[in-house]
Amino acid sequence: MSVKKIKKERRHYKIRVKISGTEKRPRLCVFRSINHIYAQLINDENGKVLFSASDKDISGKKKITKTESAKEVGKVLAKKAIDSKITEVVFDRGGLIFFGRIKSLAEGARGGGLKF
Repeated sequence: MSVKKIKKERRHYKIRVKISGTEKRPRLCVFRSINHIYAQLINDENGKVLFSASDKDISGKKKITKTESAKEVGKVLAKKAIDSKITEVVFDRGGLIFFGRIKSLAEGARGGGLKF
């Protein structure tokens, strides 16, 4: 494994020790690959994924940048959560820096009505 990957895994482990999702306040987990971004609402008490969204869900729209698509993913996930009467979440950035696509996904989720 590369040093970069090891450092990311350490950061993610330190974050996960401190936070966990419940039924009323699930964990919003973010995964970013080179081309796509994925987000899930997870109840850690039961180990269940409540909702998920990715930029593949919004691919029918016109050409947009990765940052704009991340914001749309946040809005889609927030809409699903609000429809299920979930308003508060715990944000898990997955060991990634809160910058760029991760930040825009968080802004989209906040804009959609989630609180964290």
